[in-house]
Amino acid sequence: MKWPDRRLLELFAVDHPIIQAPMAGFVSPAMTVAVSQAGGLGSVGGAVMSPDSLRNELQIVRQGTGRSYNVNFFVHARPERDAERDTRWHERLAPYYREFGLAPPSGGGPAIEPFNAALCDVVLELRPRVVSFHFGLPDASLMKRLKGGGIVIISSANTVEEARWLEAQGVDAVIAQGVEAGGHRGMFLSDDIACQAGTMALVPQVVDAVKIPVIAAGGIADGRGIAAALALGAAGVQMGTAFLLTPEARTAPLHRAALKQANDRSTTLTNLFTGRPARAIVNRYIRETGPISPDAPAFPLAAGAAQPLKAAAEAKGSADFTALWSGQAASLARELPAGDLMATLVAETDAALGRLSLRSER
Repeated sequence: MKWPDRRLLELFAVDHPIIQAPMAGFVSPAMTVAVSQAGGLGSVGGAVMSPDSLRNELQIVRQGTGRSYNVNFFVHARPERDAERDTRWHERLAPYYREFGLAPPSGGGPAIEPFNAALCDVVLELRPRVVSFHFGLPDASLMKRLKGGGIVIISSANTVEEARWLEAQGVDAVIAQGVEAGGHRGMFLSDDIACQAGTMALVPQVVDAVKIPVIAAGGIADGRGIAAALALGAAGVQMGTAFLLTPEARTAPLHRAALKQANDRSTTLTNLFTGRPARAIVNRYIRETGPISPDAPAFPLAAGAAQPLKAAAEAKGSADFTALWSGQAASLARELPAGDLMATLVAETDAALGRLSLRSER
């Protein structure tokens, strides 16, 4: 296929400007390898990994492919505990703990470290082609090390203001993440989710605002969506939920079942599971607690109280307290091997662009 914009093909050294989203905890090395081998940009979700586990994951990917791949990290600020907020949150969740016969939460949370010098050492040791960031960018010293190592850097923007800021900091391309996207919002200059733009509105405004290539993300699950993103001026796309039903995905059975039943009204933005707004399929936890709570501890501390409820419910075969991450186009996801899905997406995009070309000639 002849892609209309070749900037990402050259920047990433890939055949197709399709990025498989990193989706920390859900991406296996097999998925990353399959996507990269198929000519796209496979990604590794390094955001929840220690330096040792990251090194192991990247070594497996390198053994599987000599093609380009991406590694993603979070760059959130380390949270401070708020005793009063914790108390309110634990009181809110107390009925659920009693229901499952669990001891009250201790207040601890998962140790998700933002990108740091130790992780940067691993990146520079194993040299992936691309490193992407969520929630902004790391400090200037780490950016300088990555740039000095010849690493291509991209990051997510949820607004035009964030895209301009990222360009000014020297990123090579920006991901315009529409509100339809599954998982965590990449927002970092604002915490107002009420005014978040959809992909159709956001992408052309970001394209007009920056000179670097723009990658569209959010609600894109097939070739029609890719063609639409290109028509809006994007140089390529990033797709996550579309890959969650592939056999290579580390998507748990309860999560897979929920995705197969999802429709356009199934998801909402919620901060209950981690403390940051993220799109997930609505379940009992979200319905009864309300999707957004000011009492939920700051990211990632909210997960400390949610995890015991998740484990207890899943032991009974229920996803009532599981973070069922999903974008708004889950019903378009397909149960295909990742490599086959890539080939299908390319063929669908070619056909969609062909239809547009034929219509324009009438």
